[in-house]
Parts: sequence; C-alpha cells; structure tokens
Amino acid sequence: MARPSKAKAIERLRRALDKVPELEKLSSDSPEFEKWRRDTRVAIENTFVEDSTHVQEFDGISFYWRPVLWTGENETYKRKTYLRGLQKSFSLLESMIEEIEEYWEEENGGQTSSYFPHQEDDTLISNKVFIVHGHDESVRETVARFLEKLQIDPIILHEQPNQGRTIIEKFEDYTDVVFAVVLLTPDDLGTPKDRRDDLEFRARQNVVFELGFFIGKLGRSKVCTLVKGTVETPSDYDGVVYTELDDAGGWKTKLVQELKAAGFNIDADRAFGSA
Repeated sequence: MARPSKAKAIERLRRALDKVPELEKLSSDSPEFEKWRRDTRVAIENTFVEDSTHVQEFDGISFYWRPVLWTGENETYKRKTYLRGLQKSFSLLESMIEEIEEYWEEENGGQTSSYFPHQEDDTLISNKVFIVHGHDESVRETVARFLEKLQIDPIILHEQPNQGRTIIEKFEDYTDVVFAVVLLTPDDLGTPKDRRDDLEFRARQNVVFELGFFIGKLGRSKVCTLVKGTVETPSDYDGVVYTELDDAGGWKTKLVQELKAAGFNIDADRAFGSA
C-alpha cells in the first residue's frame, strides 16, 4: 500500500482530531465514540503504512475503566478514564500531524497545492466551497465574488441544475466540498413560546440545518460562520467564535485565515489587492 500524500495525510488525521471535543460530551459506551475509535485507528494505519508504532501508540491508550470491586465510585472513574483517553488521543494526533508537517517531503517538487484533499496520485479533488445562505442576496453575492477572486469555486445551491431531484437530493449531491461558509443573516423573527413579545432576529431554518450538517460532515475547523447584525445563534454552537460581517470588510481577513488553516494556498495580493 502506497503512503498517502502529505496534504491527504494531514487532512485525514485532522478530521479525527477535530471530532474529539464533541466526543467529550458523550461516553465510552456511545456508538459515535466506537465508530470514531475504529475510524481513527484505520486512518493512522493507512497513513503510516511502513511504521506500525503509530498504531501501537493509539492502541495503548485506555478509554475504559475496569473496576476490581463494584463501588459507587465506578461511574466517576469510568468518566475520568474516558476523558483522559480522549485527551491523550488529541495530543497523539497533534504530534502525528506535526511529524508529517516537519518530516514528510512536499509533493510536486516541494510546491504545495492550492487546496486539499488530494487523491493518492496527488491530483486535486476539489477547490469548491459551499455557501449556506438565507434571503440576503447582497451578502451572498459579496461573499461569492470574494471567493472567486481567490480562485475558489463557490457552490450556491439554487444556481445548480435541478435535474428532476428533490431539494434534499440536490443538496446531498452538491455537498462534496472541502469547506463551507455559513451566512447567518437576520431573515426571520422568533421567540420562545413563553416570551411571545420578545422577538429576536434569526437565520432561516435551512441555514441552521445546513450549519449543523457541515459541522458534522467537515468538522468545525472547515466551517466559517459569518454573522450580519444581531442574530440569535444556535445554542448547541455556543462558545464558537463567529465572524461579524462588518462594512469595513474585516471579515475577509478572518475568512482568508480560516481558508489557509483548512489547506488553501491564498495569494494575499489576489485577496486584498486590485487583482
């Protein structure tokens, strides 16, 4: 089995790393954790194909508390063992990514590609970024044109051909992307039923749904959320830093930073110059 490209290896392990914070909310008995543990082991095994020590290090991490005696403290120790295992996994994956970044040779004679992931033969798969939007067409077009300026292909669902598909079928067919930009704009009004006079601006329901979809599909590090004005944000997404869609254009700098962190090679002159 051939070793994957440097960019593919980093993307593969980064995907496993990004899921750790969400797993901390679950338990070692959860199906989500079991799937992640198996997927991560397979990812490590297929990344370091000529060195089994990396798999052995991951296999050596304990996630399960096995009590000698049944006491009231078992659940506490079980939880602590699980969280300690996730913390060790996080550190191990970070170390593996740093090892690849430091010691693996670049593809294409030392030149990094403009985006990833790559196929095993180093041909590029996609430079597409999905734009999740509501009714604010001006914001949508501004962000789309900026991405095009960066030589990135913005995917706007309603601009794609229907071909007899339902909305959800069409959505699924066009979400094969490496990054998503979510626009939270004040399109709707809503309030809890016990505070009917306390209306707040909210994003469209489809925007909130698609935000959750892409967080699950790509990981939080591959989703940039841009917020216009005062908009109620999803409660399950609290603690995540949102980027204000300011009139001065400061959001462009933040978006470029997020794209670079996701693996895009952005030309600063192209991003902020006259080109």
